[in-house]
Amino acid sequence: MTAKLTTAATTATRSAVPESGRVLVVGDIMLDRYWFGEVSRISPEAPVPIVRVERREDRLGGAANVARNAAALGAAIGLLGVVGTDEAGDMVERLLRDAGIDSRLNRDAAISTIIKLRVIGRQQQLLRIDFEQPPSDAVLRDKLTQFNALAPQYDVIVLSDYAKGSLVNVREMIALGRDLGKKVLVDPKGEDFSCYAGASILTPNKGELKRIVGSWTTESQLTEKAQQLRAGLQLEALLVTRSEEGMTLYTDRGVLHMPTLAREVYDVSGAGDTVIATVAVMLAGGRPIEEAVAIANRAGGIVVGKLGTATVTREELFDQAQSK
Repeated sequence: MTAKLTTAATTATRSAVPESGRVLVVGDIMLDRYWFGEVSRISPEAPVPIVRVERREDRLGGAANVARNAAALGAAIGLLGVVGTDEAGDMVERLLRDAGIDSRLNRDAAISTIIKLRVIGRQQQLLRIDFEQPPSDAVLRDKLTQFNALAPQYDVIVLSDYAKGSLVNVREMIALGRDLGKKVLVDPKGEDFSCYAGASILTPNKGELKRIVGSWTTESQLTEKAQQLRAGLQLEALLVTRSEEGMTLYTDRGVLHMPTLAREVYDVSGAGDTVIATVAVMLAGGRPIEEAVAIANRAGGIVVGKLGTATVTREELFDQAQSK
């Protein structure tokens, strides 16, 4: 019987972030590129603003941003994924090295590295341009072999699915992880979640969940649909991130709702990456799931106040907890 919906105390834990274990992140690796500039006039060729680019910045995106967020919290991180044999792939490798992440990149000569290029004018995103190709079959086979060898070395596994083709073997990865006794967290995508059956925790956002279970009008309807999905997929937990509504954790013990802690929402890019990375690090450090989610909620509230894909440090989490 589904437990009554409860509102979690935002003071779930105020102690320092624990010493971390080892987290393996696997999934779609991207390079987030930002072009910053001034907008002072409209183009005479079309009714669009002209941006005079003054600064460029590259950041890790996709699964690499999950790894970056986990590393910022002090965990030992391994990252497995695919990039092209190109300048963007070299940049991803350099950024991972600078972040202290043990990267196991498969370089695929048949594709270009996935790039999301954002043009920013007056601190607002004006345009995003995506460059992407799915990895080749041969490289994906090599990646699965690497995963089988790496998984035993880590405490928690995160599968970051952006539907770009790197996780076609997700069923096999989940099965191996669970056979090894690992916690397997999945950030899902798509119209069918059956491929994620058996994972420990699934972390869809509200829109992704709605595509799977349909709409709801009340919390009780949402709870019924979410718990049915969790049970049907044999998950330990379903964590639904709900934007301004906070996040809700569904387990066989009941339902735990946490209101948003965001003081100011500036940019939601990569917020889901921060949440799943934080939960993974907390679980690897021995925290119970309810406490891990409470800390992740705090991290999400911090990161949406930053521009673009960003991270939260252990110090920021501790400082905010102390101020409560």
